[in-house]
Amino acid sequence: MTQPDDPQPEVPPSGEATLAPAAASEPVAEGTAVPSGAEAPLPSELSEAELERDLAALLFVASEPLSKGRLSQLVGGLPEKRVLEALASLNQRVAAAGLPWELREIAGGWQIFTTTDVAETVALLGKSRKDEKLSGAGLETLAIVAYRQPVTKAEIEAIRGVQVGPILRTLVDRGMVKVGGRSDDPGHPLLYVTTRKFLDTFALASLDDLPRDGELLRD
Repeated sequence: MTQPDDPQPEVPPSGEATLAPAAASEPVAEGTAVPSGAEAPLPSELSEAELERDLAALLFVASEPLSKGRLSQLVGGLPEKRVLEALASLNQRVAAAGLPWELREIAGGWQIFTTTDVAETVALLGKSRKDEKLSGAGLETLAIVAYRQPVTKAEIEAIRGVQVGPILRTLVDRGMVKVGGRSDDPGHPLLYVTTRKFLDTFALASLDDLPRDGELLRD
């Protein structure tokens, strides 16, 4: 018996190419290399809870204040506005939990501190080293620099009525004061200003947070 001929594939007209059916797209497994020219998948966005946990961990281990820009980089480049909103929410959650911590903005960044009501308890852990303490004269000189900056050595001495050279050198050595330029006065004396460490030490967000006359005169 004669077998029917096998059906022959249909030949497209000259100049037309056959196209294979498009394969269904499949998700790319994590860690799989993306072929050259293909667009890499974007990382999933953090939830609010995950963002707050990450920020809390970063602030906990940081030895210095972290700026909003730095925090934004560390959490994958999220907008700074969202980072600030998460910090505010985190601060509220910590306070509501009754924990002895709080987030503060100081020296241009954010840091975790213990609350003032546990200051005496925390102080029992250890005392400040003597070499870290400033004398009364040192504090007076530092206060003049803080409120009058930029200020020259001669201007400080005119206010205090005594020589301040050694005290200024001590403040510079401890990183509380630095040279911020030179005056236009004859001889172009050095101008002194406070540093970021000064803001950090006194828990100030900026020089605008320095107490003013009215606050200093309160009982």
